[in-house]
Amino acid sequence: MTKAKKIIAGILAAGVFSLSLAGCTTFDNFKEAFINKNPQADDTIRIGVYEPMSGADKQQGELEVQGIELAHELYPKVLGKKVELIYADNKSDIDAADTAMADLIKKQPLAVLGSYGSIYSLVANDYLEAAKIPGIAMTNVNPLVTKNHPYYFRVCFVESYQGDALARYVYEQLKEKKTGILAPEDDDQATAMASSFKDKFVELTGDSEAIAVYQKFKGGDKDFSQQLQAIANSRVSTVFLPGDIPDAANILKQAKKMGISNVTFLGDSDWSTDEFMDSAGKYVYNNVAFSTLYTEEEAVTETSQEFLDAYSKEYGKDETAAAETALGFDAYLLAIKAIETAGENSTGEDIRQALAETADFEGASGKITFDSVGDPKKSVVINTIANKKIKPICTIDPVEPEKNTKKKDKKKENE
Repeated sequence: MTKAKKIIAGILAAGVFSLSLAGCTTFDNFKEAFINKNPQADDTIRIGVYEPMSGADKQQGELEVQGIELAHELYPKVLGKKVELIYADNKSDIDAADTAMADLIKKQPLAVLGSYGSIYSLVANDYLEAAKIPGIAMTNVNPLVTKNHPYYFRVCFVESYQGDALARYVYEQLKEKKTGILAPEDDDQATAMASSFKDKFVELTGDSEAIAVYQKFKGGDKDFSQQLQAIANSRVSTVFLPGDIPDAANILKQAKKMGISNVTFLGDSDWSTDEFMDSAGKYVYNNVAFSTLYTEEEAVTETSQEFLDAYSKEYGKDETAAAETALGFDAYLLAIKAIETAGENSTGEDIRQALAETADFEGASGKITFDSVGDPKKSVVINTIANKKIKPICTIDPVEPEKNTKKKDKKKENE
């Protein structure tokens, strides 16, 4: 044996010996890094599914996965290639989320869908940015998920967007020029929503005093008679009521006892839940209106009906699709649309750019246009409750009619 061959043989033997000492884990890492350097097959495109599939948030995570898998069944291919879903369970735990994302990134997905729970998505941000892979969250309403994080997008709107939509409902649909606000003073999220509602309504009316009454209360209070009397005296027909469900239920109960029947109380998407119906159902008599992330009763796009048909076929006509499922459906469709737009041999950066340029995408939950932050400008369905069932009132589109009118007027003036 020549000297060169002896050296090569020695290196191989040492490698085999070290692998045998390190065990299977080291070998798997060696295989992934060198033998399977590009694990994504030429005929396969990988999309990561990063969700709590165990632990405290398992149920909500499963609903999002349900929507992803339903869309995958309908659209299993993109660019003529099979789409493979690769799963990462963050176990409803921050530490596990860190490990799950690290392992998922090694498998080189072109996009990642998830996670339920804003905190787990915040954990994922550094990994996505380092790998230049876009992520799409479904039900995260925390603004920090996308703020200053160019690789994360979301399908649902944030709290402030609901405030805007409800202000537009009062102005555009009810034709009101005055309204009111009743908000908890010790709730930052509710305060932010109230501020958004106020700013939008003042902007729409052009009246700095359009909020005729603004009352505050402490979360957990039992007596709201003073605030409700002030509302009754103001003679407004609508009052925005952000905050926790127990407080909202108690306020509606007391308003009914006081005979305040001519005021419509406005709430956010939490009012579409069973918890709200269980707490406040006895005091609801067409005197509420609220925004929703998604409602099965209102097919706002052709994709909405496609989703409903697919869901009924898969789970039965008597089953009601959850908002999380519809948003998971949309997240998958957005991902494959972006991959298709980016084209063959595209990178995660190419797909991120395609997502950023998404406009008027018709999803099950409404039309979606991403803003500069990665949050959606989308349709918002406003509902009420009649006979203990959610009933759609109208859909607030992303484009504001009044702004369009102003633009046309300016164009005429220039001509």
